[in-house]
Amino acid sequence: MDFAFASGDEEFRLEAREWLAEHVGPDRDRRTWERTLGKAGWIGLGWPEAGYGNRVASLTRQVVWAEEYARSGAPARSGHIGENLLAPTLLAHGSEEQKARFLPPVAGGEELWCQGYSEPDAGSDLAGVRTTAVREGAHYRISGQKIWTSLAHEADWCFVLARTEPGSRRHHGLSFLLVPMDQPGSVEVRPIRQLTGTSDFNEVFFDGARARVEHVVGGEGAGWQVAMSLLGFERGVSTLAQQVGFAKELGEVVRAALGSGAVADPVVRERLVRQWAELRVMRWNALRTLGSSGDAGAPSVAKLLWGGWHQRLGELAMQVRGAVASVGPGEWSASVSYELDSLQHLFLFSRADTIYGGSDQVQRTIIAERVLGLPREPKGVV
Repeated sequence: MDFAFASGDEEFRLEAREWLAEHVGPDRDRRTWERTLGKAGWIGLGWPEAGYGNRVASLTRQVVWAEEYARSGAPARSGHIGENLLAPTLLAHGSEEQKARFLPPVAGGEELWCQGYSEPDAGSDLAGVRTTAVREGAHYRISGQKIWTSLAHEADWCFVLARTEPGSRRHHGLSFLLVPMDQPGSVEVRPIRQLTGTSDFNEVFFDGARARVEHVVGGEGAGWQVAMSLLGFERGVSTLAQQVGFAKELGEVVRAALGSGAVADPVVRERLVRQWAELRVMRWNALRTLGSSGDAGAPSVAKLLWGGWHQRLGELAMQVRGAVASVGPGEWSASVSYELDSLQHLFLFSRADTIYGGSDQVQRTIIAERVLGLPREPKGVV
């Protein structure tokens, strides 16, 4: 592996750091922030093509931008689904008309996207989707339900995996449709309240929602291939930025351990050192993955590593604080939303880390079958 930052990358780092220092502020509305990023050309750095209002950066400069963004304390991105999932998929499978229509608004931060994959009975088992799309002239009429849809309450569009061939089963007869969310009476979004008291995920109900025929990506019936291609873009440079955030959280846990005196316990010290060492290993693994190609199991390995690590960090955060960790900053009642401090939020949110984005069980199955070549588990076996 040859992955190193050149002098030009460090100049780019300085440019990114100075721009973020000038523009990051506490009062930024997330949609306004996306437009600010777009106007400055910071959206679409990792796309293999320019010409859509984006600029293309080398892999090392993409890493630089992701790390500096995470360090700056800039707002959580609302546009990352469109930038990092939809756009590479359109560049790989979309028509020229689709790319010309949808990529410039993504690059400009003007249109936000969400992902319509998981359903109540088809989460990790994506081939079991039941949402249907029936062609009626120049449109498809969509009926069904999606769940765990991140940012659906903010999104302008949703890419939806739906069954367009009646009677088809599993991965056959699926299509990848681009669906506008602004369809009153036909698209309903219901936020899902989490343990943290926030609602980052949503249920989405399609009741006769319409999608134009020319907005089917890859052609009718090619949905499974397009969907699998999209999942391949889901983990990459963003993993390194995620680790910058993890390092900040680890530092907060260390400070909590010092403040409570828990650091005097040799077992706690050992756990803190182990978390630090494992985070370093995750960084090296991520860099190794970016510097190589053809490693089918790399995304699954990365997900297994960071999901378990982050969950253990949340548990450690509660341990070092002792009993006070279970007490909120204010009184709680059924009529008033409770508030959490950052470490309490870390603990509760991280309970889902080994489930969302592909559960640990699914990741181990992918590694076993696709990398190690082990026999597939017989269907229907309990």
